[in-house]
Amino acid sequence: MANSFSGGRARAWCGFALVLLAGLLVGARPYPPAPTQAQVARRFLGEVLRADYPTAYRRLAPEVRAGVPLAAFGAAARPLWQQGQARGPAIELYQVGVRLGTGRTGSRWFCRFTFASDSAHRPPPVLLEVTFRDTTARAVLGFGLRRRGGG
Repeated sequence: MANSFSGGRARAWCGFALVLLAGLLVGARPYPPAPTQAQVARRFLGEVLRADYPTAYRRLAPEVRAGVPLAAFGAAARPLWQQGQARGPAIELYQVGVRLGTGRTGSRWFCRFTFASDSAHRPPPVLLEVTFRDTTARAVLGFGLRRRGGG
C-alpha cells in the first residue's frame, strides 16, 4: 500500500503548523499589562468607599504603611466613606495631573475622581484625590477629599 501523504504535503502541513504556533506565541502575553495609575486609584477609592480598609491599606506605598497604622488609615479614610454613603459609590475619573513641588517636596502625580451623582455640577462639589510618587509608581502615596465651592 502506497503512502498517499507525500513528503511535499507533509512539509506543507508542518510549515502551516509552525506558522500557526508562532502566531499564537506572538499574540500570547505571559502576564497581563500592569494597571495604570488611574486604575490603581479607582480600585483604591472603591475599596475605601466600601470600607474595605485592609485591602486599600495594602495599596499604600511601603513607607506610608510604615508610618501609618491601619487604625489611623481607617480614621483618615472615613470622611471619604461618609461622602460615598451620601453620594453613592460610583465614581468617575475627573483629572490626571502633576502638582509641582517646591524644594524639599518633589512633584506628585495625582488622579482626581468625582462622584457620578455629581456629574451635572460644574465644578464638582467634591473631588476624591489619590497621589503617587511619580509616573511609574503604582503604590498610593496619599489620598484626600477636596471640597469645591458650595459642596
